[in-house]
Amino acid sequence: MTTAPHSEPAPEPQDVKNVLAVVSPHVGGRAAGAALSGLFPGRARVTVVESADEDPAALREAQLLITGLSPVTAGHLAAAPRLELVQCASHGFDYVDLAAARERGIPVCNIGSSGAEKQNVAEQTFALMLALAKQLVPAHTALVQADWALPRLQQSLTELSGKTLGIVGLGHIGEEVARRAVAFDMTVVYTGPRAAAPEVEARLGGARYLGLEDLLRTSDYVTLHAPLTGQTRGLLGAERLALLRPTAFVINTARGALIDQDALADALEAGTLAGAGLDVFEPEPPTAALRLLRAPNVVLSPHVGGVTRETLVRIALAAVQNVIDHLEGKPLRDLVS
Repeated sequence: MTTAPHSEPAPEPQDVKNVLAVVSPHVGGRAAGAALSGLFPGRARVTVVESADEDPAALREAQLLITGLSPVTAGHLAAAPRLELVQCASHGFDYVDLAAARERGIPVCNIGSSGAEKQNVAEQTFALMLALAKQLVPAHTALVQADWALPRLQQSLTELSGKTLGIVGLGHIGEEVARRAVAFDMTVVYTGPRAAAPEVEARLGGARYLGLEDLLRTSDYVTLHAPLTGQTRGLLGAERLALLRPTAFVINTARGALIDQDALADALEAGTLAGAGLDVFEPEPPTAALRLLRAPNVVLSPHVGGVTRETLVRIALAAVQNVIDHLEGKPLRDLVS
């Protein structure tokens, strides 16, 4: 009888990189991470966790880290001496300690220029605006309780047409919102670090640049599409909320901490603000103590602005492609630090 020659397993190529995919449970967890890991080429060894603390050995060996809304702290960065890149699988990047990453010389990227989230965030923004304008939540609740609420709600029903929409942050998502506003015959004003090019303003129905305070005084609807940074945290506090008309609505599909949530609850309870549509909170998930959960005329959704089936595919592809580009020595896109 002939014995087959014993063969040693082929050694792994030297350029195999350890990738740690950290995906929070509230955005899909291990299942979403497994789908993401399947997009990598053979020379990436992928470990999927739901928290950067979950597998200290994997963190220690990680050379590339992808995070889907899961915090990456200074402690995590210090525990990963081989780390070359932190890739955020999102438009936001506020959950990564950028100062610690800069100190370590580790680049941090998001997926901003990919536009992966812009369609759905824009749609969610308008879903919240329409729900408020048409009083969909109280109308639905009344009907299922056999209450024909039309006489009571009639005075609160409004149209988007002819109203002024103030956009805080005219980036990829803000522009997508503005395009839809033009289709609804709304007037668009916007604010941000700088004015857009004249051709962009023309394309967006003659959108006008205003300072933040003037925008708040002018707008019927104010929608937030700014990143969360040290400068924008608490951007809408009590003083700025007081600049809004009592008939105005605030929409937030960006980050919960852009608004002082207690000040917003105060305004809604006092009737100095007509309503709010919120897809984001601070923290997430919100605790039962959050007053906005019980405030009048709010429409709430659990951060669904970036998680449709279509959006998740685009986000995963964009994040993974940037990491693959790094593996291939190509320039990184969307560096935020």
